[in-house]
Formats: sequence, structure tokens, C-alpha cells
Amino acid sequence: MARRILMVTAPAFAGFVALLLSTITVPASAAAALTVAQAISSQGGTGSVVGYVVGEPTATNTVRFSGFTGDTAIAIADSRTETGTSRMVYVQVTSAYRTSFGLLSNPSLIGEQITVTGSLTAYFSHAGLKSPTAMSGSGATPSPTASSDAYYAAASGKSGDALKNALHTIISTNVTTISYDAVWNALKVTDQDPSNAANVVLLYSGISRSKTLNGGNSGNWNREHVWAQSHGDFGTGNGPGTDLHHLRPEDVTINATRGNKDFDTGGSAVSGASGNYTDADSWEPRNAVKGDVARMIFYMAVRYEGGDGFADLEVNNSVSNGSHPYLGKLSTLLTWNSQDPPDAAERNRNQVIYSSYQHNRNPFIDHPEWVNSIFG
Repeated sequence: MARRILMVTAPAFAGFVALLLSTITVPASAAAALTVAQAISSQGGTGSVVGYVVGEPTATNTVRFSGFTGDTAIAIADSRTETGTSRMVYVQVTSAYRTSFGLLSNPSLIGEQITVTGSLTAYFSHAGLKSPTAMSGSGATPSPTASSDAYYAAASGKSGDALKNALHTIISTNVTTISYDAVWNALKVTDQDPSNAANVVLLYSGISRSKTLNGGNSGNWNREHVWAQSHGDFGTGNGPGTDLHHLRPEDVTINATRGNKDFDTGGSAVSGASGNYTDADSWEPRNAVKGDVARMIFYMAVRYEGGDGFADLEVNNSVSNGSHPYLGKLSTLLTWNSQDPPDAAERNRNQVIYSSYQHNRNPFIDHPEWVNSIFG
């Protein structure tokens, strides 16, 4: 029997393929994810959006960047440092995702890139994404280094002086400095009380005090230089005098009592600041912030190496440093770093300074093990 050969012309084949493709529906989840800007202009239907977690929306034009109060909403943007609400998408975080993506439970999600799939519809009367069917990214409670591995790439594999030099370059490059006046408002964000957005938490005393009570009078809080200004005579000009990584809110009287003393254990109890002790030449902070203090001091010693017009700040094992650009006591600070590792609040503060203000990090909050490598 003779065989019949079916000949299909090219135009006919192309038409057949077009017809076949027209019957295939690509689910939204398989489509390319939208940027935040695209999602803002494409409200309606469903889709996936990729962006960086920047804060917690509380109203149409209001986003909280620290001191988070709930796990039900997050704001995402195309930039980690975005502060303009018009360039954000507000994402509803339903109960299935709150453990992993709620900011009250996971404040260190700030700066993390995530992908969310759901309904592109207004939330808080703002461009939004509701009823998520998928949320992925960093997962629950990211490690403190999750957002910073690329940032520290030049320090990888180094130790000792080589590590210190690499970190100095990293944290001194492309840094934004702020004025001493601007420090007031910055501290109201970096040290906001997570339980009361109207207050800040004071470093040594641990007291929650109204943000409006900043000033120089008794009962006010002011700007404590954890690395005392006189240890290097750097004053309050842009640079070490305004570096948020060692500036903290503290009661005016307690700040004056600490003065320019070095750090060590022992002494008499400080009235008005339970858990703090002092003697003629040293100050011991409460247990909850001993590690915080140590890591601030180690940051300053790496950040300011004398090449920028300021003194070369160094940590030594003395408590009698006077006006020299040294601060101690090294052995005590090493112990405090080990005894009081970084917590979520300290990591969140580091992220806020990085994303919203100076655009540099305290490496010893991300990698507390580097303290012993450099200073041990």
C-alpha cells in the first residue's frame, strides 16, 4: 500500500502553534514578579511582587521604621533605604505568615528582600497587596548576618590586623554623616521604645522616656557619647562626634555622672540607674547593655584610624586615659562582648542606622566573633 505523506506548510504550522499557545493559561505565580513600582501602577488582579522590607505601615501615609507594634502589615519598596510612602506597597500579613514575616516578631527583617503573591488591591487606602497566597525570602527570624554577607565580602577569610583594615575600609566608604542637631531626631527613631512609640529607651538606666523630653534640664534626656568626646577631643562636629553607632539617649543627670570615665566593673550603685556602678575612674553599665557598650567601643576603634582629620581611636587596658584618644578597659570589654551577645533590638538599631542614616554598619553586631579576632 502506498503511504500518504502529510505536507504542512510553514504558515499553516505557525498558525497551529499560535492556536495551541492561545489555549495555555500561565498562572500568575509562574509569571515574572513585579517590581514595587510596577505593582503600584498595576493595582488589580493577582500577582507576585518582589521588594525590600522597609517598615510597618500604620496609616495611608505613615510607616514605622523601628519600634514595631504588630505582625499584621509590612511595607516593601524597590530600595532598602526608601522612606517615601508613595514608593511603597503595603502588604497584608495574614495569620499563616505572621510568625515568619511579622515585624514585631522579626524586626531584623528590615532590609531583607522578599517575594509576595496575592491580590493587588488597596490596603490602608494605599497601593497594596492583600490575602497573600505565598511569601518567601529570608524566612523567620533571619540570622544577623543575612543582610550583610555581601557587605563584608572584602573581609572574608581575614583575621587580626588584616581583618581590622578591611573592616575600616568597608565601614568608612560611602558613609553619610549627619549634624549634631540631626542626632536628636535620629535617636528618636533608632532608640524608640518598641512598647511605646512616643518614647525612647535610655541606654544606662533602661527607662522609657517621652521623645519630647530631649534637652539639657533635669528630667530630660540628652545625647550620650559612649566613646567620650574628650578621649580624642573630637567634639560634636560631623564625624565621631555625631556617629550614631555610639550615640545613645540618656538621662541628663546619669550622663553627667558617667562623664568621660572608662568602662570597667565595680564601684558604688548609681542612683537613678539600677544595675549601673561607678567609682572615680570607671563606669559599669547594667547587664542588658554591657555587650552593646563593648561593641560600640570596638566599632569606634576600627572606624576612626586617624586618616580623616580625627584622632586615631584605640582600645587599651587602662582606666586612666584622660584626654588621650584611648578608652578601656579592654579585658573587661572583651568579657562583656561574650557575656551579652547581640539581641534583636541591637541588630534592628544597626539596620536602621545603615538603611536610613549613615549607610554603614557596626560589624561587631553582625559578627561578634570578630571582636576576639582583632582585639583578643
